[in-house]
Amino acid sequence: MTILKLTGRGLTLDALEAVALRRVRVSLDPRARQAMAASRRVVDRAIRSGEKVYGVTTGFGKFADVAIPRDQIETLQRNLIRSHAAGVGAPLADEAVRAMMALRANALALGNSGIRVSTVETLLGMLAADVLPVVPSQGSVGASGDLAPLSHLALALIGEGLVRVRGREKPAREALRNARLTPVTLGAKEGLALINGVQMSVAVGGLALQRATRLAKIADVAGAASLDASRGSDAAFDARVVGARPHPGALTSAANLRALIRGSAIRESHRGCGRVQDNYALRCMPQVHGAARDAFAHARDVLEREMNSATDNPLVFSKRGDIVSGGNFHGAPVGYVLDYAAIAATDLASISERRIEKLLNPALSELPAFLVPSGGLNSGLMMAQVAAAGLVSESKVLSHPASVDSIPTSAAKEDHVSMSPIAARKLSAVVDNLERVLAIEMIAAFQAMEFLEPLKTSRRLERVRREFRRVVRPWTTDRELYRDLDRAREFLAGEALARELASLS
Repeated sequence: MTILKLTGRGLTLDALEAVALRRVRVSLDPRARQAMAASRRVVDRAIRSGEKVYGVTTGFGKFADVAIPRDQIETLQRNLIRSHAAGVGAPLADEAVRAMMALRANALALGNSGIRVSTVETLLGMLAADVLPVVPSQGSVGASGDLAPLSHLALALIGEGLVRVRGREKPAREALRNARLTPVTLGAKEGLALINGVQMSVAVGGLALQRATRLAKIADVAGAASLDASRGSDAAFDARVVGARPHPGALTSAANLRALIRGSAIRESHRGCGRVQDNYALRCMPQVHGAARDAFAHARDVLEREMNSATDNPLVFSKRGDIVSGGNFHGAPVGYVLDYAAIAATDLASISERRIEKLLNPALSELPAFLVPSGGLNSGLMMAQVAAAGLVSESKVLSHPASVDSIPTSAAKEDHVSMSPIAARKLSAVVDNLERVLAIEMIAAFQAMEFLEPLKTSRRLERVRREFRRVVRPWTTDRELYRDLDRAREFLAGEALARELASLS
């Protein structure tokens, strides 16, 4: 079995997704253990010397000036976790919690946090046993990091609160005992080390970004199918045209679209028909799909840099024995790019919905209204476009940036906050909507092709169409549409389409 070795450096979103979705095992690299042990020695020296260090020998936030006696340091850390476990709302999905656990361990593996190796190994032991803390999804503003969500993570580590094991909630202490794990008694600074950082924001946002990146490829497939079903032109995807404005995403999307259309009998049937240009939703696919790709790529760069950073406060620098307070926990870098990604994902859904409308509206195409025989007696795909419109409109509301908001917390000590966890949850919701809109577009595009028989689309699109027809039948008379919408969405996430996507950039 492959084991992911954490060093604090080099962790990617692909690897994180493997941990979250496929439960790849995680352990600490020996170099990480050495770095962590060195930083722990610095913390131990500070305690012995009686040095005043924030969060180690003092209270937190507004209480930073309150000195804590040495014999109460363990109580201080335990109280921190209990009091900050203030999350509310629906629990995060299991995959997001797994990602949070791996991300926090990787940040601590850098050796700038002063935490004991044994504490992190217990956290990874929980991950290996799939003992997952119940983490409420709301209650963080991304200020000193995702304090409340990470406190729920740490609460389970000390044997308190609730965990989920194979879908069932249990008391943490019981689940740890069943997994042969011992609850941690937190030492100096360890509670603070566990909860400073935006690992919830990165976990939720990063997994959503992974999905969005795959959906950008699917948008090319659905868009190419819509173009051909609309008897549109691929001339606008000419490499010379897109190369004259060489944004990387546009170049990639145009290459995909050319490959997907190549050899289509439908395309050849109307070549030279006299139509000069298609509407923007078809003609500008490389520019819009490509811009979304570039936004997702930028977000990936930022998130992967964040994933391999030390984010708690204060930070420990073992070479010189310094403990320095700072603000690496602030979620601004993450919040900005997750907001940007949500805007891009919304625009992908928006242009897809316009292609759906073109296929279903006889005023915009030469196809039957709502793509059904015997219109009037049958409503066909009328409500599919309505559903897509509703999803796009909701996504536009969700695309209002969370990161432009701030509200003071902790008696104004935290007077400017990032709202990165809200940006992450919004992105996740927008990506859900995008997936459903693209599923609707695929239903419409392949249904439109039924009216172009015996002409066939390209070999590549015919392969996708053939697999799609295994789960969604042609629409000949009205039936329960919601079932097709769900089946189409499942198809987008399935192996059949994944094989075709693997050949695209």
